[in-house]
Amino acid sequence: MHYIYVQIANTNMNLGEKISVLRDLEGRRRGLDRGLTKSEVVKLIHAETGKRISLPYLSQLERGTRAHMTNTSRLLLARFFRVHPGFLVDDPEDFHEHLATPLTEREHALASWLRFGAARFRHDRVAAEAFSRLAAHPERDKVLRLLRHVLAVPGLVDRLLHTLETKRTTRTR
Repeated sequence: MHYIYVQIANTNMNLGEKISVLRDLEGRRRGLDRGLTKSEVVKLIHAETGKRISLPYLSQLERGTRAHMTNTSRLLLARFFRVHPGFLVDDPEDFHEHLATPLTEREHALASWLRFGAARFRHDRVAAEAFSRLAAHPERDKVLRLLRHVLAVPGLVDRLLHTLETKRTTRTR
């Protein structure tokens, strides 16, 4: 089974916008080339959980004409869309997903950001390890400049990976 992790990075989203985005992502996660309709969401929730949410209620939530949702509905939608129930609320004005604590040193800020990235991508061992190693590297700025140049050369990443994998298999023999 493959998992796709998506971070919804839009700020100041209201509940209706979040439900709309989640319907779109859920349809694509299920192999459709489109989002789920509200009607499909209602039917799938019932089929998969045995619980019901009405189409008019879901429509009111998405349109924003219903200001509040019951805790039961929030938990049901969170379970169906595989999100934390706390996500299913309007974001406060000037909301930002991450902390905005200023750091004095640029290098310290970059290292902190990279460690945060390692934690966020802990489900992806390769990405988490890359972030962690880069955060701990004493010359992370040089490494990032080198990476920028490697990525600018077409095909270089593939050639380097091929060379590294060839050397690794030769050493293990």
